Amino acid sequence: MGIVEKIKEIEAEMARTQKNKATEYHLGQLKAKIAKLRTQLLEPPKGSSGGGEGFEVTKFGHGRVALIGFPSVGKSTLLTMLTGTHSEAASYEFTTLTCIPGIIHYNDTKIQLLDLPGIIEGASEGKGRGRQVIAVSKSSDIVLMVLDASKSEGHRQILTRELEAVGLRLNKRPPQIYFKKKKTGGISFNSTLPLTHVDEKLCYQILHEYKIHNAEVLFREDATVDDFIDVIEGNRKYMKCVYVYNKIDVIGIDDVDRLARQPNSVVISCNLKLNLDRLLSRMWEEMGLVRVYTKPQGQQPDFTEPVVLSLDRGGCSVEDFCNHIHRSMVKDVKYVLVWGTSARHYPQHCGLGHVLHDEDVVQIVKKKEKEEGGRGRFKSHSTAPARISDREKKTPLKT
Repeated sequence: MGIVEKIKEIEAEMARTQKNKATEYHLGQLKAKIAKLRTQLLEPPKGSSGGGEGFEVTKFGHGRVALIGFPSVGKSTLLTMLTGTHSEAASYEFTTLTCIPGIIHYNDTKIQLLDLPGIIEGASEGKGRGRQVIAVSKSSDIVLMVLDASKSEGHRQILTRELEAVGLRLNKRPPQIYFKKKKTGGISFNSTLPLTHVDEKLCYQILHEYKIHNAEVLFREDATVDDFIDVIEGNRKYMKCVYVYNKIDVIGIDDVDRLARQPNSVVISCNLKLNLDRLLSRMWEEMGLVRVYTKPQGQQPDFTEPVVLSLDRGGCSVEDFCNHIHRSMVKDVKYVLVWGTSARHYPQHCGLGHVLHDEDVVQIVKKKEKEEGGRGRFKSHSTAPARISDREKKTPLKT
């Protein structure tokens, strides 16, 4: 029996099992088994020389956005309209067969937009080259899930389920659970608040399913069984996702209003070019890019090319800003002058730990090098050797 058949068999058993206090331990073990099998499914087969043919393209720009959706929902048209890169669009499904990159120039930054082939139900099991598509989306900063506004709401649930099956968690934060494997000492279980979804016995059973018998577990929030399994697996990626509803020109205004009010959703029409500017601004907000302008001493700030920072790519502190310019700059910094919304007054003297905001102006003041020279007792340093034994002995006087 293959891995996919085993997963389907366990899912069928979970569907048959009633959910109550008596069966929660059994269901927890089944969830752990499914998570283990899905991890095995993502691993490359043994004996293979490489990962095979993929869609990966070189990272470019200050951020990366992936377009994911079913076939024929308007992903290629959206890429062409936002970036100007031509991506073939036609009235039949699977027009796009590989990854097509484009560049969005927005707010003095360059954002890479990837048009991926449409994925279908069962993509997490490898149908329709679904694994390669999802692997590329894992390397992006945010995901734009393009949906057809005229189709049923079930498409959104199917795509979310397929992405979660391969370890992508959309619009979620990592659970506050501390987990560390140990060599000896058994399992230590603690929590800082009352737990309603899991208990000590259930955690022991899940850990034994993973053959972990020595570990330290601390719950800092009322997490679920799935959250605990995600922490044990340790290969989950938590990403932001914006749901883009295309083709709003073919539905009524009441449906458009309902879709627009859903969380993390934007409604657009590529055909009539409606609301594309709102999509770009929402994408900018979710990426959290911070533009920092440099100011040389005694000169005007340079507003042409900002240094772009983000929390996902390094951080937004003054130290990260210095490292972005050059790795050796941090040790030469004496202090930094900051103008902008992050400063309490203009200019503010800041250290390396100061967090910068968007459109701040920064001037770096370096430490002064010690001047060599001076004469007599005003010499900055002696030229004599440090050890007496290394000093040159004078020639004896001739008598």
